Amino acid sequence: MIRSPIHKVLSTLCTHSVRYLLMGGQACIFYGAAEFSRDCDIALHCEPDNLARLQAALDVLEAESIAVPPFEPGYLLRGHAVHFRCRAAGAEGMRLDVMARMRGVAPFEELWERRTTIDDQTGVAIEVMSLPDLVAAKKTQRDKDWPMIRRLVEAHYAEHHNDPAAERVQFWLGSSRTPDMLIRLASEYPELTGEKVLDRPLLAQALGSDHPALERALLEEQESERAADRAYWEPLRKEMEKLRHERR
Repeated sequence: MIRSPIHKVLSTLCTHSVRYLLMGGQACIFYGAAEFSRDCDIALHCEPDNLARLQAALDVLEAESIAVPPFEPGYLLRGHAVHFRCRAAGAEGMRLDVMARMRGVAPFEELWERRTTIDDQTGVAIEVMSLPDLVAAKKTQRDKDWPMIRRLVEAHYAEHHNDPAAERVQFWLGSSRTPDMLIRLASEYPELTGEKVLDRPLLAQALGSDHPALERALLEEQESERAADRAYWEPLRKEMEKLRHERR
């Protein structure tokens, strides 16, 4: 699941007791929704001691900042991603992207409580963002994230549909992007679906088994989320452009 350069990066973070959560493509691979990812994306607990531990790990990885903004807590706390390229043996060329705050995603302490821990065969504990939180983090303006959300939820349903705890059903109802799946869930759990309509109005089409209307509503919901993400990133994008200009 985790290729050697990724393992080198994550084992170094583990050795230095960095409080992080694996997210992005590598987390999707773990949950069975992706096949390949070149980068390593992490959510970071942004506090002084943890930042110092991360810097120590970066030094071992011979990681250099490759873009703006610089590795400073103010930028992380405003929602920027900080990017590094590793040069150390075993992790050559590996890109590490670090974030501390994301649109529509809970604070780190809540993410940490819901995390999934993988203990690999070498004794390294890999901390992974929970699948529902990963879905929330994937609601971006990027085209590639929306098919991934669909696959993540379908993978979660395939694994847990025989143990349909209310919390899981609510997650499927709130996050699925598959019309047939939503219609089936609405038929099997009409009361929970009715309660969830207030949060996600398109479930009314699922209750009515209106497949064409549900498909249209899902597209409208997707475009609304993408527009919200563009609006969220606009001031951050302008700040990065200013930083690039100042660097030049």
